[in-house]
Amino acid sequence: MSKKVILIVIAIVGIAGLVFLGPKISVFLAGRTSTVNGKSQAFLFDAKQGLKGLAIKLYNEGIIKDKQDLIKVGEYKKLDEQRLASGKYIIEPRTNFRTLLNGFTKNSAGNGNAEVEVDVTFNNCRDIYQLAGKVSKLILADSALIVSAIESIDLHNRTKLNDETIPALFLPNTYKMFYDTPAEEFVTRMEKQYVAFWNDDRISKLKKVGFDNPYQAVTLASIVYSEQSKNAEEWPIIAGLYLNRVNDGMKLQSDPTFKFCWGDELKGVQRLTYEHRERDCPYNTYIYKGLPPGPICIPPIEVVEAVLSPDKNDYLYMCAKPDYTGKHDFEKSYDAHKRNADKFSAWISKQ
Repeated sequence: MSKKVILIVIAIVGIAGLVFLGPKISVFLAGRTSTVNGKSQAFLFDAKQGLKGLAIKLYNEGIIKDKQDLIKVGEYKKLDEQRLASGKYIIEPRTNFRTLLNGFTKNSAGNGNAEVEVDVTFNNCRDIYQLAGKVSKLILADSALIVSAIESIDLHNRTKLNDETIPALFLPNTYKMFYDTPAEEFVTRMEKQYVAFWNDDRISKLKKVGFDNPYQAVTLASIVYSEQSKNAEEWPIIAGLYLNRVNDGMKLQSDPTFKFCWGDELKGVQRLTYEHRERDCPYNTYIYKGLPPGPICIPPIEVVEAVLSPDKNDYLYMCAKPDYTGKHDFEKSYDAHKRNADKFSAWISKQ
């Protein structure tokens, strides 16, 4: 074989090699491209956006500069909506694209290989709608789907709770969940927390304070917290006071309960009048004796604990102190309470 023929054969083999290996070499080099974020960066991703959507979002958030290289590596790995995992990710500086995409790849458990959990909290919620709104900002589930899951007949049947008492199911805390937790799974998780919280010890305490069902304790806790959200040391005192009223057959006469009847209509109103108290609804404890039908807010766990371990006192009345502490004067007699109320009224008129 002549030298010329040998050179032609080598050239042909070289060209064929480039045709065959070229794309792989290109993908290999693209896979070594790194992110440009200078520090660890949290990143939320919805797999419905697909590979191209992932590249665009990473680019828009300043994590990568080359969308096409990322897409090239992802297409080689055959990553699509089905193989990518929604979730929260922590992207470290200078992460190469191959490692980055491996992290977004769905594993056998249905999560991304590098997916991390998010903190889910829902403090200071008035009702399940506010709760759903807060939670929907922390996980991928839509607020309407969360409300629908909360209102499901199956949940109500399992928990023996109804539309009025279902807020008692939710115990504010910090819960670790995956970002793509579905609405039904979130509610199921809360149901399990509720069952675990109401153990034999707490049920025993519940009976001692005169209640038959956990939602009653949560309902009273919601009133206590609505009366006093700043000074935790007063929670057991107020709980004891209201239990005294329940046991004496007195109306609770709690301002937050009649305010609840007005919804948002009293928002921003500084001075409440007797006319406001006349709004007739089952939650108005100036009109109806005993506890309202359900919680008027979703109280912290610590307030529920205060109701289960109330202060042993003889108080029947409370009035805000004439200062900015947010604390109260507690009294056994109405006459003493009336003097406190007059002092507070005179003070508030001067403000």
